[in-house]
Amino acid sequence: MSSPELLARIDAGKAAVLAQVEFMHREFGHVKSEWKYDGTRVTTADIAISKNIFDELGALFGNDHFFSEELAETDAPTPLTQRFAWVLDPIDGTNNYATGIPYCAISLALLENGVPVYGIIYDMARRVLIHGGPGFGVWDGDHQSRVKSTPPDAQSMLGFHSPYDKNFAHHATALVENFKLRGLGSSTLHLAYVAIGLLDATVDHNVRIWDIAAAVPLVWAGGGEVQFLNGDQFPMRVFNLKMARIQFVAGNKATCAYLRALLKV
Repeated sequence: MSSPELLARIDAGKAAVLAQVEFMHREFGHVKSEWKYDGTRVTTADIAISKNIFDELGALFGNDHFFSEELAETDAPTPLTQRFAWVLDPIDGTNNYATGIPYCAISLALLENGVPVYGIIYDMARRVLIHGGPGFGVWDGDHQSRVKSTPPDAQSMLGFHSPYDKNFAHHATALVENFKLRGLGSSTLHLAYVAIGLLDATVDHNVRIWDIAAAVPLVWAGGGEVQFLNGDQFPMRVFNLKMARIQFVAGNKATCAYLRALLKV
């Protein structure tokens, strides 16, 4: 049974994300941006959305942890010491957002004791809130959804971005020979689309925890799996801006097994 503390945070999280939708659309495609030390883009909208969401949630749950790649006070690893923590990517797909490509998302995860228990994702391209978690189901707007249950075949659609580490370039060859690939520019949406059955699976080598923390509980709630290839990521014990990139496959159990055999991982 869900606790009142958890339910209150879920409701507040959804309200906080939805409160930023109008601003997100208004700034889309012409927002000012700059490049960070790690080669990623940040916009003034990323910073404003982070601040607005955390100001709203912080006023209600001041003892919780609040982690965003854009508002961290230090780049030193920060231990989790509170029962509840929020992990935010204010705009996943910032390159898309800044240049006027609509595949981007606000991605907010609620963690309890380091484990993501609820994800809240505003899908800007489809103008819908995707949300849910284990015990709650996964919701695509007002419709309950699930991970596709069919085994993989040549018609299966898979979300995939070119690997940051070119040592994994051979994976691209294997995947393009066996799947129909989609590269949307947002790892959050790739994983969320697996959760609601729009994509059959996704493979990623490039993400960090804030890119996927909200979408992982959606996949779990939809009956799918997220299998990490370079070490378990949850429970999260520290928040680290300089963490190594995460590698994973996600889909139903049969599809994950097929992918791991195909990629030899």
